[in-house]
Amino acid sequence: MQDILIVGAGVIGGSIARELSKYNLNVVVLDKETDVANGTTKANSAIVHAGYDATAGTLMAKYNALGNSMFDKLSKELDFPFKRIGSLVVANSEEERKHIEELLERGIENEIPGVKIIEKDELQKVEPKINKSAVAALLAPTGGIVGPWEMTIALMENAVDNGVKLDLNTEVLDIEKIEGGYRVITNQKNYEAKCIINASGVYADKIHRMVAEETFKITPRRGQYFVLDKTQGELVNHVIFQCPTKLGKGVLVTPTVHGNVLAGPDAEDLSDRTNLATTSDRLDFVRKHALESIEELNFREGIRNFAGLRAQPSTNDFIVEEVEDAKGFIDVAGIKSPGLSSAPAIAADVVEIAKEILGNVELNKEFKPNRRKHYEFITETAEKKAELIGQDRRYGNMICRCENITEGEIVDSIHRNVGATTVDGVKKRCRPGMGRCQGGFCGPRIQEILARELGKSLEEIVLDKADSYILTGETKK
Repeated sequence: MQDILIVGAGVIGGSIARELSKYNLNVVVLDKETDVANGTTKANSAIVHAGYDATAGTLMAKYNALGNSMFDKLSKELDFPFKRIGSLVVANSEEERKHIEELLERGIENEIPGVKIIEKDELQKVEPKINKSAVAALLAPTGGIVGPWEMTIALMENAVDNGVKLDLNTEVLDIEKIEGGYRVITNQKNYEAKCIINASGVYADKIHRMVAEETFKITPRRGQYFVLDKTQGELVNHVIFQCPTKLGKGVLVTPTVHGNVLAGPDAEDLSDRTNLATTSDRLDFVRKHALESIEELNFREGIRNFAGLRAQPSTNDFIVEEVEDAKGFIDVAGIKSPGLSSAPAIAADVVEIAKEILGNVELNKEFKPNRRKHYEFITETAEKKAELIGQDRRYGNMICRCENITEGEIVDSIHRNVGATTVDGVKKRCRPGMGRCQGGFCGPRIQEILARELGKSLEEIVLDKADSYILTGETKK
């Protein structure tokens, strides 16, 4: 019997797994997808919120403020991209100024460092391309940007390094209460665990109902985005928010950690938990509102559109607790924005709940806080490049010319302890296919490398989902 079973391998599940690996516990993480970070974590705004927005006294306010402060240390230990570039909430009228004044008061109440209102002259100095209609903005210097899937992969790699087991392609079908814990029935095999942590995103209410009466509902809220080419990267210096609406923080415009520009999302409540389609009308909405922040954005430089689903809870707050009528079962549910920002702090609290359930938990004296270095060849010094090529000549073979990714980096991403098995899995780890051509040239080479390194045929290599086959057979002999 496992000590702890975590359902879900997104940023929340990964954060909890890594935190649990600091203790002598038998922990297994299950996810129905082919890879970690394949749900909400894969498709979001990639923002580390400062924490001024959440209502004081809520779990969102508590965990956002705490989580934000943990990113510097965590990113250094685990080698994932993170930058504190600051955020702005822009008021385009005196009426909207009232909104940012309310946000300032909330930020002070939440003890967010450095929040202040800057007037038009200063705003145009720090953000020269901001629309001329802007009259003021709330500046939050601790706001930042992060690579959400790189972060999750790093968390899970480090957790596995420290003894956690990860089982992908494993869908939870039912959970039964048994003496001393639970039996988890999946499409692969059955598991038994003393404690279960439900970190299953938009499916969290369904997993909850397997063991207890319904106490909350999750509504999938779809948001659609534009990714703009790096040619647009110099137009924006901060995360730029518009004044919030009832459905969220509005359309944002932000740099990404890799130099692109991201615009979005809209907000649309759905019933289908799998609907990731993009639609022309909603993308038109995003484009229109993004231009209200930076009118010089050139959407003809768009290289990709995508949609993500956020878990909107009926409680309107995070749910982090042991279930009253299912002892040993912990819900970590409704983790919508600012969930990414809050993940490290949520994990710390969940581990304390789990320790109280299990009792007599000892520290893992062999815990290793750092993961093995992931090299980005193009950013290394000439000496380091020569060293890498000397160790493995494949670092001298450029595969993705848009992002300057070498064969050596791709092979490394496949053979790490939470390695890529799909084309998108390679893409998330080292970025081939993330550039202007979106894999049009390097995609077939990535398939070939995956097939070779995994000992599979080309037909067996999938894009992302288990059934997302790219090739079905030869057309000519």
